[in-house]
Amino acid sequence: MNKDPVVNIEGTFGKEALRILRDIPEVSVAEAPSDHRRPAFVVRAGGVTYVVELKAQRQTNAAAARQLVEYARHLPEDTPLLLIARTTTAEARQILEGAGVAVIDGLGNMNVQLPGIFLRAEGQRGGPQHHAAHPPVKLTGKAGVAAQALLLAPERRWGVHDLADEAGVSVGLAHRLLDRLERENVVAAEGAGPKRVRRVTDRAALLDLWAEEVRDRGVKQLRAFRLARDPRTLTAALGRTLTDAGVDHAVTGAAAAATLAPFVTAIPVTEVWVGETVALQEAALAAGAEVVEDGHNVVLAQARDDAPLVFRQKVDDFWRVNVFRLFYDLRRDPRRGREQAQRLREEVIGF
Repeated sequence: MNKDPVVNIEGTFGKEALRILRDIPEVSVAEAPSDHRRPAFVVRAGGVTYVVELKAQRQTNAAAARQLVEYARHLPEDTPLLLIARTTTAEARQILEGAGVAVIDGLGNMNVQLPGIFLRAEGQRGGPQHHAAHPPVKLTGKAGVAAQALLLAPERRWGVHDLADEAGVSVGLAHRLLDRLERENVVAAEGAGPKRVRRVTDRAALLDLWAEEVRDRGVKQLRAFRLARDPRTLTAALGRTLTDAGVDHAVTGAAAAATLAPFVTAIPVTEVWVGETVALQEAALAAGAEVVEDGHNVVLAQARDDAPLVFRQKVDDFWRVNVFRLFYDLRRDPRRGREQAQRLREEVIGF
């Protein structure tokens, strides 16, 4: 078997970039002096040569990827961007691939697509693992609620106590979250001491990072059927009956998206998050729906701590999840979910 490197990179490297590159079997590295103010890196593969801009990072998540995409947009058209990272997340690689940014990481993932060069490999599953005594707080659970608060009011100057009160989390958690986001260059600090506040500086990166890390716990689902003239009539009827019965709820998925943008025309199933204080069978009864195994047009779901209901919004006769929660829920739907989520982001969220 030929084990020769498939990519040769020549240039002036930093120590971290060299460590990462030398751990990747498919890559050979040659250091060379550069006469340019910005070092030039030459990539050779299959007899094709390119001068590229190279960025080296230890760990690249969705937020870092979004910032790299913005950086790449300001490069000359004939200068591709190549990311060298020790670890990358799946979401980060998807963002970078969509923007045409080449990626090679220490996990064995490689995606280099340039005219005359197409290199692709899938490495180990998973993303960066943190072994520090105090790993950075993930944007899920209560921290995910705080992240949504930031997304819903991106122009606000947030003190630690302000965020803790708005999201219903501890001051310590709010502090750790803002500290992490500041290190990620997603928020910026103003002032000092008790008057220190943060404001969101990269909404797109914050949304990507939250959507990458948020996870629902203890999810339960129940399929049901309720007769209705059409999906929109069904959504309104479910909302009215659940409200009258005192059942906390929030419509999500395609049915919720259809109330915000015209791009959703097909609503195969109306999805509703309901509060965890009521059993799903009781929620179905309150909604006037019959529990079924097949032929359902309603899915009732619950999650621990009612996280999907956070910052829900009242719409006529029913409650709808907030727009960022809707973006996340759509992405998880295997039926054109990613496509609809992207349309929602472009036409409604706007970043």
